Amino acid sequence: MGIVACVNRMSKRRYFALTAAAVLLVAGCGGGGDDESGGTPPSPAATTPAPSPPAAPLPEPNGKLAKDPEGLAADLERTHRALGPAVDAWVRSDPGRTGPPDAVVHLALRQQRLYRVLAGDSGLERRTIARLSGAVAGQTRDNVTAVAKLRELAKPEDDLGKFRTREPPRAGVLLKHFKDAGKRFGIDWRVLAAIMLVETKYGRVKSPSWAGAQGPMQFLPATWRQFGMGGDIHDPRDAVMGAANYLESSGAPDDYRRALHAYNPTPLYVEAVQRHARRMRKDPRAFYAYYNWQVFVVTTRGDVRITGPGARR
Repeated sequence: MGIVACVNRMSKRRYFALTAAAVLLVAGCGGGGDDESGGTPPSPAATTPAPSPPAAPLPEPNGKLAKDPEGLAADLERTHRALGPAVDAWVRSDPGRTGPPDAVVHLALRQQRLYRVLAGDSGLERRTIARLSGAVAGQTRDNVTAVAKLRELAKPEDDLGKFRTREPPRAGVLLKHFKDAGKRFGIDWRVLAAIMLVETKYGRVKSPSWAGAQGPMQFLPATWRQFGMGGDIHDPRDAVMGAANYLESSGAPDDYRRALHAYNPTPLYVEAVQRHARRMRKDPRAFYAYYNWQVFVVTTRGDVRITGPGARR
């Protein structure tokens, strides 16, 4: 969603436009050590670690998705179980210096695609969520609601050539920007992270909006001059600082709904940002999954993904 899905119905008055296969390997634990009873020592077979099970295959970027609630619920549960450990392994490797492993990229994309399917069919969403475990149900409900709200803002766009994309900054680098800006202006960093997710999928979209909004947080130049504090509108750190400055000036942290409505004057946008921010508060791994969400364009032929593995572009 984000800017690509919502850019065509943004008000000109608004100020801003819009990871296991490796970690699933469990090392076998064989018996070992001396036999303290003085009996016959264990055989070599007993002291040799059991081989690791084969790695689970990664989901295909454009692989088929189930169409029934049972199949979708099973896929969501399976993806959730694999994605969490994959993210944990990536975080231990320092995501400020390393890009996401293939496991995280493919699993997060699978999750995103599943949410988008449910967002397009409220009845299917209800029947699927009813089959999910508690933790997965709550996460699915928030994310599907957020995606659905943003889809309501979307006007189908068939000219994909106008969308310019790039690789985002490292996840750990962006996280530091969000936390630094949040500390400086008293803003929940997760709200800032949710805004950049919705706006440009963490900087993947680099083209301006139809109204001329620019940069990873999508400022109009005139608004940037007022709140950008002399920074570079295209610089991720400067843009996040400017957004925090604007939110604080618009009523946050006392009233996030009011501040977000000033950011984009529609309750659909406000609800979507707040749902994504809530998921990041409940589970810190959610930020790293969101970081790997890709850019979809809503067209008259359906959703077209223009970034990530197997993108149709």
